[in-house]
Amino acid sequence: MVKKMNRIAFLLMLILYFISSYSIYANSNNQWLITPPAYMMLVFSIFVLVLAILGIKDRSNNFAKLRSWISVILSSVLIFLLLALTSFTAMFSGSKVLLTTTHSPDQNYTLKFYKTDAGAMGTFGIVGELQGPLWFRKVVYSERKTDQVLLEWSNNHTVVINGHQVNLWLEKAWIPQ
Repeated sequence: MVKKMNRIAFLLMLILYFISSYSIYANSNNQWLITPPAYMMLVFSIFVLVLAILGIKDRSNNFAKLRSWISVILSSVLIFLLLALTSFTAMFSGSKVLLTTTHSPDQNYTLKFYKTDAGAMGTFGIVGELQGPLWFRKVVYSERKTDQVLLEWSNNHTVVINGHQVNLWLEKAWIPQ
């Protein structure tokens, strides 16, 4: 049983680091964000740390001992980073209020528009997110210094938002520079 905990903790730790790396990539390149929220990753990392600590009892060989300590150290580092991330975003992300939700004419796409306000740290604006299954989402529209959303669907995959045409089939979002 202890051997299994050791192996499972190590495997889950590798998966968590892969998911975290993809989350950073998706946020920086405006791709589909398919990772769970940071607080869920934090809970899962704590679970892996507990498994790794229980797996330290596996002393079958030197590799098992090394694998246990690597799992403990990496999960501790990830917990620290996720705590810092969730604290930072909680303090400095500003407010995000849902303005409207719209569906495409064929009901295949759901867009949610939020009013954002960074307060003294930035400006206000709107953000449009394309909703996917579970917690999956992708930013498809962002505009600063406006608080209204005027939208009209041109067809099942194209929407005109505040005079800007956004094709949801394309990979690129409409975000002014």
